[in-house]
Amino acid sequence: MNFKKSGNRESFLNFSLKDELLKAIKELGFDHPTPIQSKVIPHLMSSGQDLIASAQTGTGKTAAFGLPLLDATNTRDTNVQTLILCPTRELCIQITNDLSSYSKYLKKVNILAVYGGVKIEKHIRSLKKGPQIVVGTPGRTKDLIRRKKLFVGKIERLILDEADEMLSMGFKDDLETIINATSKKKQILLFSATMTPKVVAVTKKYMRNSLEIAVARVNRAADNVQHIFYMVQAKDRYEVVKRIADMNPDIYGIVFCRTRRETKEVANKLMNDHYNADTIHGDLSQAERDDVMGRFRKRQLQILVATDVAARGLDVEDLTHVINYNLPDDDEIYIHRSGRTGRAGKKGVSMVIIHGREIRKLKNIERTSGISFTKKDIPNGLDICKKRLYTLIDKIEKVNVNEKQIEPFLPYIYEKLSWLDREKLIKHFVSTEFNRYLSYYNNSKDINVEAHEKGNSKRQKRNRRKFYNSKKSNRKNKRNKRKKTK
Repeated sequence: MNFKKSGNRESFLNFSLKDELLKAIKELGFDHPTPIQSKVIPHLMSSGQDLIASAQTGTGKTAAFGLPLLDATNTRDTNVQTLILCPTRELCIQITNDLSSYSKYLKKVNILAVYGGVKIEKHIRSLKKGPQIVVGTPGRTKDLIRRKKLFVGKIERLILDEADEMLSMGFKDDLETIINATSKKKQILLFSATMTPKVVAVTKKYMRNSLEIAVARVNRAADNVQHIFYMVQAKDRYEVVKRIADMNPDIYGIVFCRTRRETKEVANKLMNDHYNADTIHGDLSQAERDDVMGRFRKRQLQILVATDVAARGLDVEDLTHVINYNLPDDDEIYIHRSGRTGRAGKKGVSMVIIHGREIRKLKNIERTSGISFTKKDIPNGLDICKKRLYTLIDKIEKVNVNEKQIEPFLPYIYEKLSWLDREKLIKHFVSTEFNRYLSYYNNSKDINVEAHEKGNSKRQKRNRRKFYNSKKSNRKNKRNKRKKTK
């Protein structure tokens, strides 16, 4: 082993992990443990005491609980020794892949992921192979236990990952059913970004004499991400997304929406407007989700529309843009969203679409995260048309012409276009692509809203009201005068 103990920074060597695990994590580029790993790993390596850890996504939780449980796994025993529960299929797969990477050099460690959207018979067959570690979503795990295909009565460890999300998604009854089916002697490890009342209730009901660990909230955004906000009326949010996409022909990004319904609406509008876009949401089957994500990773899709829950566990490289269709309720969620771009030293852009009443919320994100938002004007029609035209010309200039393949078609092309001179030919060729932008953005309105316009609009309403009332009063006075003369 080439690990070196550092006097200033802790090393994974300090944890007495198996050499096979140390070798694997070194290959993965893990030099020093994260704060949560430094606190959790020593505890799990030396104690069977229950653990409650307040830690968010991205802090290294999987390695924190994964390395000790792999170290403790008895490879000669083919019974389920560890059960890990998490809220989504994507996160389930992500955890399984991570554990598989850590255990690369451990022989006979069998890890199985079980989740909905896949035929349950497949999981039943896999369970017969004797996995020591099962990672599952609550619904599918409960179903397998109910069918007596997954036996958890003798497990040594139960890990509840992102407990707050599981409970907020309505898995409370499923979790209780699963916990009640497990051994009373097990060690429970609960990880949650926030200690909501529902999470606290679970800890009080099922955990005893727990060690509580809190890791400092990660509230700093990446330095190489530019943070931009656009201010519009709520009804113009989609128009902003459309203009951003038109202004950035090479966009490769995620649009975050608050609700499942909203993701469907935005994605359908984008697809109807002929953008390479799609959505992931809870109504999709696993096969459909895999198809969408496969196309997105291959860049066959330029824009993915998703909720925060649906996007959990998704790890996509080289995103250029993150577009916040709505501001999230939690400031830290914004950091997670924006952190999906600008990775590996590359620059990225995180855009926020807000209305006047949300400016205070934006200021709060700035204050808690240490980032700075820049207000930008929404691109106008002329700017977009120029951008698309110049992009098209650049593409034509750089296109690779396959002389051999195009040769048989040239006589027809020459004959068909012989009536056009050079100038007209260029105009016709460019217009075939360019006309749709010209027609759409012709006489397009300015949809920018200034922060102070909220107050102005109120004054305008009051003035309109005064004007209306004065007219009404004048009419009334005139009627009274006519009555008197009569």
